[in-house]
Amino acid sequence: GSPAQSQSFSFLQRSQQLKRPAWLAPAPCRLNSGLPMNIGVLFVPQQEAWVVERMGKFHRILEPGLNFLIPLLDRIRYVQSLKEIVINVPEQSAVTLDNVTLQIDGVLYLRVMDPYKASYGVEDPEYAVTQLAQTTMRSELGKLSLDRVFRERESLNANIVDAINQASDCWGIRCLRYEIKDIHVPPRVKESMQMQVEAERRKRATVLESEGTRESAINVAEGQKQAQILASEAEKAEQINKAAGREANAMLVRARAKAEAIQLLAAALAQQHGSAAASLSVAEQYVSAFSKLAKDSNTLLLPANTGDVTNMVAQALGIYTTLTKPQAVKPQTMKPQDELPPAREDPQPPTTEVLKAEQASSS
Repeated sequence: GSPAQSQSFSFLQRSQQLKRPAWLAPAPCRLNSGLPMNIGVLFVPQQEAWVVERMGKFHRILEPGLNFLIPLLDRIRYVQSLKEIVINVPEQSAVTLDNVTLQIDGVLYLRVMDPYKASYGVEDPEYAVTQLAQTTMRSELGKLSLDRVFRERESLNANIVDAINQASDCWGIRCLRYEIKDIHVPPRVKESMQMQVEAERRKRATVLESEGTRESAINVAEGQKQAQILASEAEKAEQINKAAGREANAMLVRARAKAEAIQLLAAALAQQHGSAAASLSVAEQYVSAFSKLAKDSNTLLLPANTGDVTNMVAQALGIYTTLTKPQAVKPQTMKPQDELPPAREDPQPPTTEVLKAEQASSS
């Protein structure tokens, strides 16, 4: 419990730290107030826990503030800081799933949750946590390929924190978070990664250019399609207008020609021997129509006197004479019920010359 003994103990701890093998990472040092002397009345700083032993056995943990101890019997054995501790994890090599060697380092954030376990559970808790973080990092990197290491850094950090907390629970220390600082890739692998990135960018540029060309061709084709549709619709409308004009003009021309033909026919019939010419025309038409029978269909409806051309011509002329005969003017005093139907006049018998001409044409 004397100051000399405490100084010799701290010197022994430092000598043990210096005797660590060279391949192990150096133990980090924490900032605390050191091991104070027991003078009976002690003042413990805030965010510190002093572990007190009485006669070599754990006695109690001093809280921040005023505390009383028995000199010579009580001794302050450990001073634990309750603040969050930042530990720099040294750089280490790790092999990925696709056999790429990486140089990686990180930062640990710890906090002492139980001063008793942190004092008696492990000889050097900070050093133990650092080594555990390095081994966990190597095992986690061995499960991932190089591309996934860069994409899944957050999940990698979370897995390391979970592994550390499972092992450090009995040490009274809790790992709050782990962050990867730097990842160093071999030069050849770095060059190949740069070439891959450039090839990917060229691929994207080519794809974008082809998509632009495709969109441009589609737009041009759509424009040409719309232009052709509009041109065809305009041509259709023009043809409809032209056809409508031509048909109207043709109808007018046919109507005028028919009117002129009727006028000429009426003038011809009014002349001398007009009835004889009309009888001849009707006979010719009858013979022409009779010659076309049974050409389009096998079913025919014929009158009883089909072969009597003279009778058929006489009936046709009688109908024509009845239609062309001027009707008598009706007196105004005559009532509608007293009107009588006009008497039908028998058609005039054809002349001998007309009959002879018709018999000659029929023979």
